[in-house]
Amino acid sequence: MLSGHTLLDFSTAGPGPRCTRLLADYGMRVIKIRPPAGGTRMLTTPWYTYSANRGIRQIHIDLKQEGGRRLVHRMLQRADVLLESYRPGVAARLGLGYEEVRAINGGIVYCSVSGFGQQGPYAQWPAHDLNWLALGGFLHDGSRREDGGPALPGAVVADAAGGYSAAVAVLAALVRKAATGQGTHLDVSAIDGVLRVMQAVFDARLAGEDLNEEPAAHDASGPSDMLTGGSACYDVYQAADGRWLAVGAIEPHFWAALCTELGLAHRIPDQHDRALQDILRAELRIAFATRPSGEWLRVLGPVACVTPVNSPAETLLDPHLNARPLTVDVMVGGRTVHQLAPRLAVPDPPDLGQQPAGPTPAAEADAMLRELGIDPDEIAGLRRAAVITAAPQLGSARP
Repeated sequence: MLSGHTLLDFSTAGPGPRCTRLLADYGMRVIKIRPPAGGTRMLTTPWYTYSANRGIRQIHIDLKQEGGRRLVHRMLQRADVLLESYRPGVAARLGLGYEEVRAINGGIVYCSVSGFGQQGPYAQWPAHDLNWLALGGFLHDGSRREDGGPALPGAVVADAAGGYSAAVAVLAALVRKAATGQGTHLDVSAIDGVLRVMQAVFDARLAGEDLNEEPAAHDASGPSDMLTGGSACYDVYQAADGRWLAVGAIEPHFWAALCTELGLAHRIPDQHDRALQDILRAELRIAFATRPSGEWLRVLGPVACVTPVNSPAETLLDPHLNARPLTVDVMVGGRTVHQLAPRLAVPDPPDLGQQPAGPTPAAEADAMLRELGIDPDEIAGLRRAAVITAAPQLGSARP
């Protein structure tokens, strides 16, 4: 769907690669510009991260050399998008700031992906997923450890939220460019992604909602904290076989169905009675503990918003998720590797097993440069001058 567009990716870890991973899955030609081996202090992620860069070509260019910067400038002449994840100001020092890039390609969509954005008191702060979740209120509103401190989430959330926000921004900018011919500078931050995740909480607070206020008797929407632990109808419960079940019976008819099947029909009117929430939870726990999870899922899944709490291993075996291809086999470093297949919203997804993954061999990287208009003799000279360097091996952690 995006095969007519080329993106130069200068990101390393975090939201940036998640953005380009998604765009590459939808067909965009993504070329990842990496520093020479050992030429960065940034985190080196495991070889399998970001689907081992499946379908993404990689080339190692020394941007500290004038020849490296000139090469990238020429590549930019044929690019539609540049994505960078440096701290604010670093790209400009490397000769890759927005103004300099725009002078080379006036229609470029230039996407800066950072932790805190290009402006503001924290713009230069280093941070990772946990820091952005903490600043954005997500960590505070999650579960608690035994010592009362916030518990760490089971997945990186801000990275994903920031990356997906960046992908949407890039696509919106490309739509505008198609209509006007104008490029733009996008300022995407991981913390803004967290605020999007937390939007329902902030909407309630900014609207003046009292999260401890009893809802009116006629209000079927429930209390403002219903989705964050305030209601028994939206919680997890353990079945007789020890497996946990997630209950999201928010709407009155789903709550009624749940209570009826659990033998608690007399509790249907009490769904949003704040004084009874602890009692309701206790009664639901007792009821769920009387039958194994499989039996509950058969009767409650179709009528009451009840699903199993799967481990990652159980998720990979779930029959519904496997109704569409859940994994794909690709070649990485000469070996077949299983990967999570992207869940593309298209009827004719590409044959991912045919896409290259892992480091791009020198011959393929050179062919890619020739496609961008770089002369073969010039490429050879750049390799001799160590402006372009060989891709490192996958290392001992390879499959």
